Amino acid sequence: MDSWPRPEVPELEGRAVPVRLFDSAADDVRPLEADADGRVRLYVCGITPYDATHLGHAATYVAFDSLIRALRQSGVEVEYAQNVTDVDDPLLERAEKTGVAWEELAESQTDLFRGDMAALRVIPPQSYVRVKDVVTEIAEFVDQLVADGFGYTVPTLGAAGDDVYFDVTAAQNTGLYQLGASSHYSPARLAEAFEEFGGDPERPGKRSPFDPLLWRAERPGEPSWDASVGRGRPGWHVECAVIATSELGPQVTVQAGGRDLRFPHHEMTAAHASAITGKPFARHFSHAGLVAYEGTKMSKSLGNLVLVSNLTAAGHDARAVRLAVLCHHYRSDWEWTDADLANNEARLESWLAAAARATGAGNVVSDRMRERIANDLDTTGVIAIVDEWAAAEEPEAAVVDAVDALLGIDLRG
Repeated sequence: MDSWPRPEVPELEGRAVPVRLFDSAADDVRPLEADADGRVRLYVCGITPYDATHLGHAATYVAFDSLIRALRQSGVEVEYAQNVTDVDDPLLERAEKTGVAWEELAESQTDLFRGDMAALRVIPPQSYVRVKDVVTEIAEFVDQLVADGFGYTVPTLGAAGDDVYFDVTAAQNTGLYQLGASSHYSPARLAEAFEEFGGDPERPGKRSPFDPLLWRAERPGEPSWDASVGRGRPGWHVECAVIATSELGPQVTVQAGGRDLRFPHHEMTAAHASAITGKPFARHFSHAGLVAYEGTKMSKSLGNLVLVSNLTAAGHDARAVRLAVLCHHYRSDWEWTDADLANNEARLESWLAAAARATGAGNVVSDRMRERIANDLDTTGVIAIVDEWAAAEEPEAAVVDAVDALLGIDLRG
């Protein structure tokens, strides 16, 4: 599936700066080293397309767009893959509630998301994959997990066949995965998060409360596909394991997404992939903070959403929306306010005025910007440097390209 148009990103002159990035598993900022072929393989979990794109989405994808831009200035090529979870319970529930066919709802919201990403000048993934397009591959993956002793069936009332679950204990016995090791959650928090994000710890017949669903047997009224494991549809975590390993290879450099995906989604995705490949799934785990609105975490389930499309339709410049996101460090939790947007609209105007009169020579300011973006994606530090540049009598002309290359803000128009 096509993603969205790729924005032009200027090549910068000056000194490349190696990137350091916070690793959630290591709980520390450490060098982000490329793979042996000099590339970074990035997998960012995509949307479930039933209500896109709110500012929480925007914050996540702008964060990892900043990572791609930071790696570009360091001279590292990025292979980037992202999924679209267009077969999942929340989407099906919204479709039933609204009386819209699930395929139609998924397509319309995916189109909206792609338009918003283009407006925000987010660099698109080379591989943009819908779950419904790879169900056959997922079913084969599940077959292999069962054959290798990592999956098992559980009898299901009201379904034509059995559900298939992943055996977390078997995965831990390989030494490649340990429950809670990358999320650093306490046992109580693991249990809470597992149930909060779709787990069924008390399901009769499961070997462990934390075993996640791999394949859901066909239920009346639900979409399903033929498979040797029985007609049904994929579980949540296995889809990302299949798409990531198919598009990027057996090991990714960075597994990324919002902080709420740390457990169970990212851990279980890694466990599934490692069980098949025999290798650790990711060398680096990176997570963006959560965005609140009016005192509560912004989420589709709560309905307290600020949509990018609504902001731009109301006449707000997408560049100011992007700046309003970038002025918060990507790992921080923060709250969206109208004042934040207004402040960054004023900031954008001052930057545009500076760009119009920029004639100064040299790369001193640009090099400082590169240092900050390479230091755990410190966009707040970069913005502070550009604010200083905008106030100078003779702003360096090279900064116009640097603002575009590092922050994704085009100051030419």
